[in-house]
Amino acid sequence: MNHYLDHYLNYLAVERGLANNTLDAYGRDLARYLDYLESQKVVALENISAAVVLRFLSHLKDAGLSPRSRARALAALRTFHKFLVREKITKDNPTDQVVSPKSLSALPHTLAPLDVENLLSGPKGESPLAWRDRAMLEIIYATGLRVSELVSLKLSDLQMDVGYLTAFGKRSKQRIVPLGETAIAVLQEYLQNGRPGLEKQKGSHFLFLNRSGEGLTRQGFWKIIKRRALEAGITQNITPHTMRHSFATHLLENGADLRSVQAMLGHADISTTQIYTHVTRERLRKIHATHHPRG
Repeated sequence: MNHYLDHYLNYLAVERGLANNTLDAYGRDLARYLDYLESQKVVALENISAAVVLRFLSHLKDAGLSPRSRARALAALRTFHKFLVREKITKDNPTDQVVSPKSLSALPHTLAPLDVENLLSGPKGESPLAWRDRAMLEIIYATGLRVSELVSLKLSDLQMDVGYLTAFGKRSKQRIVPLGETAIAVLQEYLQNGRPGLEKQKGSHFLFLNRSGEGLTRQGFWKIIKRRALEAGITQNITPHTMRHSFATHLLENGADLRSVQAMLGHADISTTQIYTHVTRERLRKIHATHHPRG
């Protein structure tokens, strides 16, 4: 079976263009799956049933894997068996009959719109760092950029006259992301009043700089957003990805179509974006249960 796994991972790398980290995760999950099959004396693909898959998931739970890790493993199994059917190596996909337990469907954490407003208006003062932090928070919420994309932005990536910026995502894939009027205004204030005070070495091409005049790291922005969230009175755990989740969720709640959100987030597969439709449906369900007289 290892031959089929190598064939599948090569397909993901060449035809699907998945990032190395994703390939590594799929490879680890599927290698663990094949090891389990061998331990259970399941040596032929046609002998893998839905019951075998369920026992494997139970095995992962007993081994102490988190719901998120088990959900990722199940997703890897689904696509692996789907590939085997597509290649006519097997006739049936045993995972078609496996229903994911609700505990596996961990929805992304988002901020309420009021919390977002408090966070964005949080950095006070006229210091270069205050201008910078206001701009970074505004940009990440306005665009849904990944933290790695945010800190790697260069001055040349801005096209503020037409309201866009260029982001370079996973595997250096380029995409154009629109900027709102508010984000453009805050960014212009940072470029005029904040960045010159941080640029120790003239000619730095990074948009956002640290105290030493160098480009910020991912860890640097993690510290910034956690500190600014505490200052804004936000008690829930918040990460840069929380802002990305909030960006997508709030767009869909206000009527954006799924394909447009997929393009702005830079998702290769729309199924990744569809998780946010579950978030909005769950929020509507809670609102109905709370406020409907017969909820």
